Amino acid sequence: MLKSKFYPVITSSLIREKTAHLIKELTDIRHHLHQNPELSFHERETAAYISQLLTSWGIDHQTGIAGHGIVGVIKGQNPGKRTIALRADMDALPITEANQVPYKSMRQGVMHACGHDVHMTCLLGTIKLLNSLKADFNGSVKFIFQPAEETLPGGAQQMIIEGVLKNPDVEMILGQHVFPELEAGMAGFKSGDYMASSDEINLIITGRGGHGAMPEKFNDTVLAMAQIIVALQQIVSRKAPTQIPTVLSFGKVIADGAHNVIPSEVIVRGTFRTFDERWRTTAHQLIETIAHHTAVAFGVRCEVVIDKGYPVVINHPEETKLVREAAIEFLGLENVVELEIRTTAEDFGYFLQQIPGCFYRLGTRNQSLNITSNLHTDTFNIDEKAIETGTGLMTWLALQRLEK
Repeated sequence: MLKSKFYPVITSSLIREKTAHLIKELTDIRHHLHQNPELSFHERETAAYISQLLTSWGIDHQTGIAGHGIVGVIKGQNPGKRTIALRADMDALPITEANQVPYKSMRQGVMHACGHDVHMTCLLGTIKLLNSLKADFNGSVKFIFQPAEETLPGGAQQMIIEGVLKNPDVEMILGQHVFPELEAGMAGFKSGDYMASSDEINLIITGRGGHGAMPEKFNDTVLAMAQIIVALQQIVSRKAPTQIPTVLSFGKVIADGAHNVIPSEVIVRGTFRTFDERWRTTAHQLIETIAHHTAVAFGVRCEVVIDKGYPVVINHPEETKLVREAAIEFLGLENVVELEIRTTAEDFGYFLQQIPGCFYRLGTRNQSLNITSNLHTDTFNIDEKAIETGTGLMTWLALQRLEK
């Protein structure tokens, strides 16, 4: 039995015991959320369900933050001593679920394929545990249910604008995210740069279309598009600093012609990701310059629209060190791993621009049960033992970080 460094009444065994008693309820909550997913900026029913639960548990909270966000505070003894925050995202993805499970999504074309149902469930469990222990710890824990993580401009930035980190002022923040590359029962941490910035690249190539059999009478927008995409690859291969991971990928091309019709307009959609703000700005300029000059060479025009997205997720080194140590205390050294840098993106980075904190990973994989699918796939699922781990771990980390 491991005792808390700061709260002798609260032990790791107590947290595990209390969490175990909640598992049936939390699993039912996860199933409800999984069956009723909602897309970014449309989490109305999800928010109503969470609000109803919190009200039934006697926990005060605010709704309607940045759309459908929810915020509340669990106050321990001496609540003004320190406030930390815990965040879970709420939205789902435009994916049709292929899993044949009793709790399969009931909404065609919408699925919790990124595990946000698990994030909400673990935070709800943590709230219930902390509320039952509030007479035994000092400080306050602010909980944040954030809408719209999956779609720009994201919900985190707007929640910050609307004061989610104020009244009371938050000193540090934690975010937990499922990770199917780790077995259930494990957690992963990465200090410093962890996830990339993310920008959406839009190219609109226009020219004089025409009959494919008479190329001398038109400007070939399709050929120009192909050359522009190829030319832009030199930004990564020849222009990017070798020490800065950089990705430029194009995933959508709309050239709505026919077998023998060259369209007058071609649209290209892509993503640019990196880990350095100065290089990010330079790369944006290079994309515009290369696309423009390549288009001119083919006698067409190329409009470049870059929607600047999420910042780099930079985990605060000292906070990451402290929560990693606390995780080892709770899970054991063999169940806590060092994560590698990733070029996926997260708007949790906006919170980390404001205050110190850590965005860490919760293992959900179970090879023996064939629960191995990646995030953002139609077969993603979790070993539900991860709910118990995630709830207990988040509670333990929160309690350890309430005292410096």
